[in-house]
Amino acid sequence: MTDSHLPRRTLLRYGAYGAGAAALAATAASWDRLTGADIPGRDDGSLVVATLGSAFDPATVDALAKGFHRLHPDIPLRVNAVQAVDWSDFFAKILTQIAAGSAPDLVYVATEGVQLFARRLGVPLDRWVRRDAAELREYFADVHPSLVESMMYEGNLYQLPMEFNAGDMYLNKQVLERAGAGFPAADWSRDDFTALLREMKRAGDAHFTPYFWTNRLWGGVVPWLFANDTNLLRESKAPGGSWLWDAFYPAADRRGRGGGFRWTTPQATADRVEEAYDYLASLVQENLCTRPEGGNGSNLVGVFSTGRVGVTPAGGFWAGGLHLAGMRAADYDVQYFPRWRTQRHQFGAAGYALLRTSKKQEAAWEFIKYAARKDTMTRLFQSNQTTPARRSMLNAARYAASGPAHWQVFYDTLDRFPDTGPIPAPPQVAEVTDVLLKYTGIALASPRAVGPALRRMQGDLEQAMEREV
Repeated sequence: MTDSHLPRRTLLRYGAYGAGAAALAATAASWDRLTGADIPGRDDGSLVVATLGSAFDPATVDALAKGFHRLHPDIPLRVNAVQAVDWSDFFAKILTQIAAGSAPDLVYVATEGVQLFARRLGVPLDRWVRRDAAELREYFADVHPSLVESMMYEGNLYQLPMEFNAGDMYLNKQVLERAGAGFPAADWSRDDFTALLREMKRAGDAHFTPYFWTNRLWGGVVPWLFANDTNLLRESKAPGGSWLWDAFYPAADRRGRGGGFRWTTPQATADRVEEAYDYLASLVQENLCTRPEGGNGSNLVGVFSTGRVGVTPAGGFWAGGLHLAGMRAADYDVQYFPRWRTQRHQFGAAGYALLRTSKKQEAAWEFIKYAARKDTMTRLFQSNQTTPARRSMLNAARYAASGPAHWQVFYDTLDRFPDTGPIPAPPQVAEVTDVLLKYTGIALASPRAVGPALRRMQGDLEQAMEREV
């Protein structure tokens, strides 16, 4: 059920926003004793940027380094493309580098690591953003404020978003045709979604599954919680951030913004959370979807492209993945996530974070600015392996070969639904994720398991959130 033609970097993006936090937590907890930055001979003078090697192809990494050298020939650069099987393995290898006294200056960090990184390891970018405001004005005008806000922590900005992926719905058009069903409207409801799955099921055989989803923080149960106007943890906004919003965004775009998200009290036993789990349990019991599997969804491209799965949640990264796996643009399309009480969507984003132990912080800031330039990002994200954070990069030409027809959905998920927000990722995200995945599997294992599983989840979440990181 796997598809060997799908590049590993695309699969990693499928799980990029649901893994890696545990290793980063270990890094944070051990930071003071592991840096070894003062050991002689450990620094060759280069600015070191650590990326997940499998997330970008070698030619792209090489172009990134050469372009920076042309702009800053006085700053030697080493891009450490760490080869790892997933983001968790990546952070474990970063930890090893730190233990060896060779900590990088910059690390590419996804949403799960933003707050933990900011709290223990990172440097706020505020003073540089203020200083270079004129140079950055074009960047912020091209990037949705929700992405920027997701990179803030307690009033400070820690990363410039480079990419993101919102949780939309991919549909196999051959399966739709087989079921005699039309493409859903943008404002389709949860009931419309259920009805479509039933139509697909009636037209399929015993090996067909209408809806497939993977048990993880990004794209698992969380989008259903958002659609039902709730969340795993109580959500609010930190104060502050006006220094950024007032400087770069018009009044309409900065209304309601703050200094970053706060996720605090667990609410796994809240009525709307249980209602979302009950709904998913009903889909399992009706054989409209399977019990959620763990992992990064590496088996999904094969079953989706061959028509054995009809609908699945995924982000813009899947456009490139399906194309590279041989699926024609005409054979699939994408639509917003269905409306329930709301049509709020979830997303995960990523960008470069600066380590506070770096002795090359000015040079590191120059790299961050360079990486956020449109020409740099255009070279970096050529194959639609993600959704660029810059709105202007999404156009018909970009998706002419790969599809989908409704490619506008990717960025319009932010523009059309301004309450769309990041997956819940507090500094304790490693423990929170483990608890969520464990009890989601238990809750959907059998009828009448939802209530007891969520009560146990609540207790474990409360313990997780009490831990210092």
